[in-house]
Amino acid sequence: MEFFRIKQDIPFMRHALKFNIISLVTFVLAVFFLLTKGLHLSVEFTGGTLVEVKYEQAADLEKIRGALGQAGFSDYSVQNFGSSQDVMIRLPLKGEQNTAQLGETVMKSLESAAPGASLSRVEFVGPQVGKELAENGAMALLLVIVGIVIYLAFRFEWRFSVSAIIANLHDVVIILGFFAFFQWEFSLSVLAAVLAVLGYSVNESVVVFDRVRETFKKVRGLTTPQVLDHAITSTISRTIITHGSTQIMVLSMLVFGGETLYYFSLALTIGICFGIYSSVLVASPLVMWLGVSREQFIAKQKKVVEGATEDGACV
Repeated sequence: MEFFRIKQDIPFMRHALKFNIISLVTFVLAVFFLLTKGLHLSVEFTGGTLVEVKYEQAADLEKIRGALGQAGFSDYSVQNFGSSQDVMIRLPLKGEQNTAQLGETVMKSLESAAPGASLSRVEFVGPQVGKELAENGAMALLLVIVGIVIYLAFRFEWRFSVSAIIANLHDVVIILGFFAFFQWEFSLSVLAAVLAVLGYSVNESVVVFDRVRETFKKVRGLTTPQVLDHAITSTISRTIITHGSTQIMVLSMLVFGGETLYYFSLALTIGICFGIYSSVLVASPLVMWLGVSREQFIAKQKKVVEGATEDGACV
C-alpha cells in the first residue's frame, strides 16, 4: 500500500555530512545535560511512600492532586490502579518520615477537596528497592541493545549492525537528554517507552536496509550513495503511513491520556520523531562511510574447468 510514489530519487546522501553534524551536536548536548543535571527520578527509583485510597464512586484525580498541592506536598504522583475507584498516591522520600502519620496527613488533605476516600494501605518503599529497580531497568536496556546487535548481525552484514545500533543509541540518549534538560519525571513507564523506541527504531532501519540489499542485488550501475537514496525514497510512503498512524495514537495519549500517561507518551513522541530521523539520515550515511558495496551481496560464481561439471566430475 502506498499513498504516493516518487519517480526520481531524492539525493539524501548528498547532505549526509550535514545531517550527521546536526545529530552529533544534539547527541553531545543530551550527554552534557545528563551529566550536569541528571534525571529527575520518580518515587519508584528514589524510594518514598505509597498511599492507596478507595472511593465509592469514580475518583476525580484532578481534585486529589489539587488537595495534595494545597496541603504542601510536591513531586507526588496520583493515578488509578485496578479500577476508577482505586487511587494510588506516590510521595517522595524526604528526611525521616513517619509512614502512619503521613497517611493520616494525606487523608486529612483529601477530606476537604476530595471527600469520600477510605484508606486502603500505606507502604514505605526504601531507597534500596529503588536502587534495585534502577539496576534492573539498566540491565533490561542493555539486554535489549545486545539482542538487537545479535539480530542485525545475523540478518545483515556487520556494517549494517553497527550503523543501526549507533542510530538506536542516538535515539535513547536524546530522549534521556530531553528528560534531563526539562527535569521531567523519569519513571518505570518512561523506561518502558524508551525500550519500545529501541524496537520501533530498529524496525525502520531494517526496512531501509532490506531495500538497500535488494537494490544492490537487482540493479547494476548505481553507486552506493545512489542505492541508499533509492532505498530511502522508495520507502518514504511506507514510513509516512506507519509512523503517521503511530504518532496520531501517541499524540492522542499525550493530549487526552491525563497525567498518568503524559510522560510515557511524551517519551514515545520524541522517540518516534528522532527514530525516523536516525534510521534514515544517521544509519544510512554510516553504512555508506563504513564501505558497503554491491560485491558484498553478490554470490561469487564458481569457475568451472573446461571438460568438467560443476561438481568436479569429468565428462
